Amino acid sequence: MARKSRKNANLCELTPETEKFTLYNTAAYIRLSVEDNKKRGDSLETQKSIIEKYIAVNPDLKLFDVYIDNGITGTHFERPAFKKMLEDIENNRINCIVVKDLSRFGRNAIDAGYYIEKYLPSKKVRFIAVTDNFDTNNSDSGIILSLKNMVNEVYSLDIGKKIKAQAQQSVKSGEFIGSRPPYGYRKSPDNCHKLIMDPETAPIVKQIFEWAAEKVGKNDIVRCLNESNILSPNVYAQTNGIINYRNLKGNGKWQTFVIDKIIKNDVYVGDMTQGKHKSINHKQYDVKPEEWITVPNTHEAIVSRELFAAAQSGLKQVASKWQNTAKKDYTENIFKSKIFCGCCGKNLHRQRNGSGIYYFHCISNSRIVKGFCTGVMIRESAVISHVLDILRVKSEVITGKWLKFQREYKTLKDRQNSKNSEIRALNQNIDTNRGFMKTLYENLVKKILTGDEYFKLKSGYETKIKADIDKIGRLENDLKSFEREVNKYRNVVETVENIKLNPKLTRDIISNLVDKIDVNSDKEIDVTFSFQDEFAGISGVAAYE
Repeated sequence: MARKSRKNANLCELTPETEKFTLYNTAAYIRLSVEDNKKRGDSLETQKSIIEKYIAVNPDLKLFDVYIDNGITGTHFERPAFKKMLEDIENNRINCIVVKDLSRFGRNAIDAGYYIEKYLPSKKVRFIAVTDNFDTNNSDSGIILSLKNMVNEVYSLDIGKKIKAQAQQSVKSGEFIGSRPPYGYRKSPDNCHKLIMDPETAPIVKQIFEWAAEKVGKNDIVRCLNESNILSPNVYAQTNGIINYRNLKGNGKWQTFVIDKIIKNDVYVGDMTQGKHKSINHKQYDVKPEEWITVPNTHEAIVSRELFAAAQSGLKQVASKWQNTAKKDYTENIFKSKIFCGCCGKNLHRQRNGSGIYYFHCISNSRIVKGFCTGVMIRESAVISHVLDILRVKSEVITGKWLKFQREYKTLKDRQNSKNSEIRALNQNIDTNRGFMKTLYENLVKKILTGDEYFKLKSGYETKIKADIDKIGRLENDLKSFEREVNKYRNVVETVENIKLNPKLTRDIISNLVDKIDVNSDKEIDVTFSFQDEFAGISGVAAYE
């Protein structure tokens, strides 16, 4: 036992309350809603890691259990794991709750305030929010600021409701509330809710309607615009500072879906239709057409109502003519988003001729500019045959690698078992060092150690604990990665074995095995498989080619 020192005794003034060491049975509460899935810092693993590290370096906290509500909003407290935690509080199993931050506990400020300020204190339950530096046992923990934040949340919700109500009223009044005006219009410099014609793009919009009324197909309209070097709506908006994000301009060329969107938009006859989407919990949802809000004659029209109707009719007639030639339903495109032009890199378009034969061809020359690509055309059956031939060859190699891996599996599994043993040893080290920290705290209370001695020794144990926790995390990731790769490779083996018995490709097989297919102008096919290095990932053996 360490020598009792009287140096710096005034640094360790202890009240009668601190002379009693309290060990808290601690609940680690973790919550992740659907909206939080994209927030890396709020993932289940991150929350768990932060809480475990905090508990590990605080000897007065002992983890009782982990309570996880996954995919559940924080706006209410009707959550299974939360209810289980309350049940354990009522049965005196836990007397402390630790969360990553206050938002993980709850986003309903009123109910959260009730639990933190009323319910938990009445049950003598300590509450800690780690990253908010919030601890109900610490009067200097910033509790006033945290509670103000909760009040601000209620205030923000109220303001949000008022803003939505004002926006709804503006829509009903025919005011434009979008951030970006439709192509062909600008926002009035005097009133941002008023649309005025854009002299540069309004004539282009009118020309598009005239072409459609003359029964010119969307493909031909797109090609004419691209050949004339007319900027697409997104590129034009970026060039003029209307949008600032480069990724919004796409490939910079006109597309058929853009033409379709323009021709069907009644904003060009002077009407304002809004409310097509609504936001719920920060997510956009489509609204039924019968619920849209349309206000007529709110701004100057680019096209007449007669031309607008003629354009709709022209589009339908072109589409109807095409549909009448397709007497049979199309079969599934198993190569969708997987097959590309080896010349220009664009997706190959799947089409069927009058004899019912499917083929892939590059449409860059018809959609973008003539001469943009040397052109590619190949029968779908040729692609299927080529992929099957390659898979038959690779199946022998894959099966051989799998058999070799199975012979080595025991050695590889022994390595994984060794990692499990190391994790158990590290956990024992953590428990031992936590015990030492508890003893240090007791010695501090008994004035066997000075404050300086306590904090110096405590820091050393904390460093060891953190190092062990980090190493456990790395080992656990290695174990998960190993099992994941083994399962992935097993799926590959089973798939190619099934192809031997039933040589038929499906959408699922292509999605699982093929990463990309490039077809060159001479009909040479280059297939990139997604399982190129699967075996190397789990055994260190060179990838099979």
